[in-house]
Amino acid sequence: MNILEVKNLTKKYGDFTAVNNINFAIKKGEIFGFLGPNGAGKTSTINMLTGLSKVTEGSINIFGIDVVKDVKKAQSIMGIVPDESNLYPEMDGFENLCFCASLYGIGKEEREKRAKKLLEQFGLDNVGKKPFKAYSKGMKRKLTIAAGIIHNPKILFLDEPTTGIDVESARQIRSLIMDLNKKGTTVFITTHYIEEAERLCDRIAFIVKGEIVRIGTVDELMQDVQKEKIIQFTLDSGILDIKETLQKDFYNYKIEIIDNNTFRLYSINTISLMSFMKYFDERGFSVYEAKVIKPTLEEVFVKITGIEASKMKKEKEGGRK
Repeated sequence: MNILEVKNLTKKYGDFTAVNNINFAIKKGEIFGFLGPNGAGKTSTINMLTGLSKVTEGSINIFGIDVVKDVKKAQSIMGIVPDESNLYPEMDGFENLCFCASLYGIGKEEREKRAKKLLEQFGLDNVGKKPFKAYSKGMKRKLTIAAGIIHNPKILFLDEPTTGIDVESARQIRSLIMDLNKKGTTVFITTHYIEEAERLCDRIAFIVKGEIVRIGTVDELMQDVQKEKIIQFTLDSGILDIKETLQKDFYNYKIEIIDNNTFRLYSINTISLMSFMKYFDERGFSVYEAKVIKPTLEEVFVKITGIEASKMKKEKEGGRK
């Protein structure tokens, strides 16, 4: 069941087109990721989806609500976590959460109850009475996420949730996102970290220069790129000694020698493991390992987009995304 549908969505800033006629849908209960470099159109897209930026062209429908025509109603069922915190620096964590809850019409007793529970859940109960400005970057991100879900939204929008924070805080935030999703929250996340998208997302959209170039699960994206089957064999020894014989006996396959114990077999057709196991057994070789080799998501992204993965690992430098 699709709970969010985007059709022909476009965002222009004067003569500059940040998002160009994109289409996608999100299923209920999934984590859907937008993966792309800085300046790809990720934040421009998420700002339109959440009603924080005016749509130039196209439509957005969330749980049957037209976001363009009825943005307030749509926002009431969303959790929104921007890339930069929108909480108040002078207020403490507990006060910030209570204030956010009040914006959704949640009564005093209930909002205080939820605030205390979220501070505990996010490991912030020991700093709940400290001013937000005294928090570390990781703590600020966690509290901002807590504020985004205090009204129990049906869908959570996260813009670059782990950018600029330490490794341990990033790990904790990814864990929190997965826990929220397991409890039924649908999640839309933008990121320029390939490993993060692969670790978190059920489906991923590659976005480059304002256009979606591919959408799919990690397996689907890899299958699109990997047209041939690859199996790596590791034997007890002696591959170099039988290389020519091996290539002659299996002339329909491409064979790549890795070292004296290991080689890779390439084929556009299905590879029969048993025929190779029998072949080596008859010649007195022991097969220690036979494993299927798949490309990494990083290799897939580079091949589809032409963008080097190293560029994706740099810190954001500001500007439109």
